[in-house]
Amino acid sequence: MTLSLPHHYREILKGLGEDPEREGLLDTPKRAAKAMQYLCHGYSQSVEEIVNGALFASDNDEMVIVADIELYSLCEHHLLPFIGKAHVAYMPTGKVLGLSKIARIVDMFARRLQIQENLTREIADAIQEVTQAAGVAVVIEAKHMCMMMRGVEKQNSTMNTSVMLGAFRESNTTRMEFLQLIGRSK
Repeated sequence: MTLSLPHHYREILKGLGEDPEREGLLDTPKRAAKAMQYLCHGYSQSVEEIVNGALFASDNDEMVIVADIELYSLCEHHLLPFIGKAHVAYMPTGKVLGLSKIARIVDMFARRLQIQENLTREIADAIQEVTQAAGVAVVIEAKHMCMMMRGVEKQNSTMNTSVMLGAFRESNTTRMEFLQLIGRSK
């Protein structure tokens, strides 16, 4: 017998010493289950569905950057949110990706239980696979509630991760141009 997600939330409430029958908690198991399903809807998506053919011929071979893409994810270790922004760049080789698709790819991977290091890599690898770019760069900066609300309780800590592929890894000049354009280098 498989129990429903709301049932599990009800059991968690009971385990915390709460009364799931009290007025304020009556619908909480259903709401929490619905929220968790939304926060993790990236599992029901694929890169192919998101891109949906939005790859367009272009002679541009200069860097394309989408900066400050807000992201919301859940830490796979504590199921607590981490919130931040991603900066994504690629160097086209004959095709460019529809602008909104980059943000949608970030969202798809962020809406899964994650650690930031893997999230950064998954986004870079997906952009590389879709575009066959000469290089891809992804930088994510985020605040983690698992560090802010529990444990060491460091309110001003920010985690930064980066993945550089192709030209961004091989060329210090290309990497520095990207970092300057997103304001990460002086």
